[in-house]
Amino acid sequence: MTTSGIEGLLIETHNWGKTVAFWQALGFVLQFETDHHSGQLQHPAGGPFLFVAERPADHELETYPVVAVDDADAFRQATPVSIDEPFVPQHWQRMEGFAYDPDGRRISLQAPLPAGVEAPARHG
Repeated sequence: MTTSGIEGLLIETHNWGKTVAFWQALGFVLQFETDHHSGQLQHPAGGPFLFVAERPADHELETYPVVAVDDADAFRQATPVSIDEPFVPQHWQRMEGFAYDPDGRRISLQAPLPAGVEAPARHG
C-alpha cells in the first residue's frame, strides 16, 4: 500500500495570530482553532489544508507535508523510503509516523486510528 497524496501542510510559527492573518489575507478560511494556539485553515477553492501550530521562541520552526495513508498497519513503503519514526496514535485521532526525504526534510505520514486504538489525551 502506498499513499493517497498530500492532504495538508503543518506550518509551525512563533506568532499564531500573525500567521493566521497572513493566510487569511491569501483567501484561506479558519476551519477550527484549538485552545493551545493551533488550528486548521482551508482554501475555498480546495487543495491541501494548512495546520498552523505556535511554538516557543527557542523552537526551530518546521514546515512539512502531511501525506495521507489509508492504513498504518498495512502501509509498506517502497525503497528508498524508510519510516524513521513509527506510527503512533496522536491526540487528533490519527496515527502518525515520519519519513525523511533524501535532503533530510521530515514527511508526516498520517492514517486513521485502527479499530480499538484510542488516541492519547490532547496536550496543552
